[in-house]
Amino acid sequence: MKLPPDTVHKLRFGVLLILLSVFFYVLNFTIFGTPRDILFYLLEDTGFVFVQVLLATVILQQILNEREKRGMLKKLNMVIGAFFSEVGTPLLELFRDFDAHAAQISSELKVNADWPQERFERMRGMLAKHDYRIDSQAGDLKGLRDFVISKRQFLLALLGNPNLLEHEKFTELLWAVFHLADELSHRKSMEHLPPSDYEHLSGDIRRAYSLLVREWLSHLEHLKASYPYLFSLAVRTNPFDPNASVELR
Repeated sequence: MKLPPDTVHKLRFGVLLILLSVFFYVLNFTIFGTPRDILFYLLEDTGFVFVQVLLATVILQQILNEREKRGMLKKLNMVIGAFFSEVGTPLLELFRDFDAHAAQISSELKVNADWPQERFERMRGMLAKHDYRIDSQAGDLKGLRDFVISKRQFLLALLGNPNLLEHEKFTELLWAVFHLADELSHRKSMEHLPPSDYEHLSGDIRRAYSLLVREWLSHLEHLKASYPYLFSLAVRTNPFDPNASVELR
């Protein structure tokens, strides 16, 4: 079996290092003729190898992994922020009109700077129990269709981002929105569809909407903790607050 060139190179390098080590031990013995001292230092160095392995592969690697993870999460949150700015927040405004029970959560989702972490946790529990009563004929279905189709390339670009592999819930949200865009794009008109079609679209909207609200709340929690100025803008553009205004008053 032919080994890959990279493996062959590593094997040759390893053999070279061993031969150099043997050469210097032989040279030491030839010049000083003290096998006892050579054996002593050999055993001492061998014993310290295990400490080096601990430092290099366990402790140091853990530190590097933590730094890499923090860097990856920072990039991931930037991607999520771009999604909500470009797609997520406007989409929530469109989705809200399809939910007959939207008023039940809208009154509770008026997030502000005074919210403690416990409030976010409690709100997540409430959203998990919320009855998303979606009727695809209750809102602007054509407007929703035009919007999501216009954002398909943006969604595809996000799905191609390798950092998202670490965030399964957000990836699930992207697929749900992309699937909805796909379903709507295959219908030339949003009028006079069969009842079964409207019911199917209601299910697709419900899936994307429920995932989007959950991720939106988590995103606001992150902004509040790390980026107060971005959190301020998110509060002033809250799609669930009819009194929200981007203008500072």
